[in-house]
Amino acid sequence: MIEARNLGFIHKGMTAPTLEAIDFRARRGEVTAVLGPNGSGKTTLFQCLLGVWKQSAGEVLIDGRSIKAMKRPEIARKVAVVPQEHESPFPYSVHDMVLMGRVAHVGLFSTPGKNDEDAALRALAAVGIEPLAERPCTAISGGERQMVLIARCLAQEAPAMLLDEPTAHLDFRNQAAVLEKVRTIADERGLAVLMNIHDPNMALLFAHRAMLLKGGKMLAYGKPGDVINEENMRAMYGMEVQFLTGKGVRMICPDIRARE
Repeated sequence: MIEARNLGFIHKGMTAPTLEAIDFRARRGEVTAVLGPNGSGKTTLFQCLLGVWKQSAGEVLIDGRSIKAMKRPEIARKVAVVPQEHESPFPYSVHDMVLMGRVAHVGLFSTPGKNDEDAALRALAAVGIEPLAERPCTAISGGERQMVLIARCLAQEAPAMLLDEPTAHLDFRNQAAVLEKVRTIADERGLAVLMNIHDPNMALLFAHRAMLLKGGKMLAYGKPGDVINEENMRAMYGMEVQFLTGKGVRMICPDIRARE
C-alpha cells in the first residue's frame, strides 16, 4: 500500500506549493487513477511518492513505513515504475529488457541467477508476450513496448506499481489492452497500482478509485463513478460535460449542446 498523509511540496525558490494537503491510500489489489489538467501536480506527486523529491509537508508511507526511513534500493524493491512509452537506444531483446527489472535485487553490476531468469519468464507469461522474447525492443509496436515495460516491473516483484501515463501515444485498441492487463495484474497479484491518466473514461472503465487534482490540491477522491461527475469535471477542466449510458456502461463526453 502507498499512502500520503497531508503531503505537500514546494519547489526551491517558490512561495506557492506545487502540492498541498494530499491524502489518499493506494491499496493492494486496486488500481488508482490520478486525473487532472496539465500542471495540476501529477508528476510532482509521483516524484514525491518515489522519494526523488523530498516533500515539504506531511509524509509518504509504503506498507506502513515512512519513505524517509528507506534507502533507494529498498524503495526500488517496494515500488516499480512504468514510464511513458520508452524507445530503447539499443536493440535489447524483449527478454533482456524484462530481465533488467531484477536490478533492484541483484545489483547493477551483478550477474542474474536462475531465480532472476525465472522471475523474468514469469513476467513475460503474465503479460502474454512470451512469443516476443527474442525480438529486439526496437522492432516491436508501441503497445508491445508498453507491455514489455509492465513485464519489467513485474519481474521486479515489487508490491506496488506506478505508471506514468501508460496509454500516451497508443491507439484506441492498445489503450484498452494495456489498461485491461494492468487491472488484471492488480487483481491477480494484489498489487497497489497508481497511474497518471488523462482520459476520465479509461478511469471509469479500469480503475477501482480515482483522485482528481487541480492546482496541486485534491479536488476529490473515491470510486470513479462517484467522483467523475459533471460538477467535478467542470471544476477541474472548466468545461461542460454530459454522460451517455447504454448497456450498463456510463461514459463522459464534452457537452456540445453548450455551444448551440
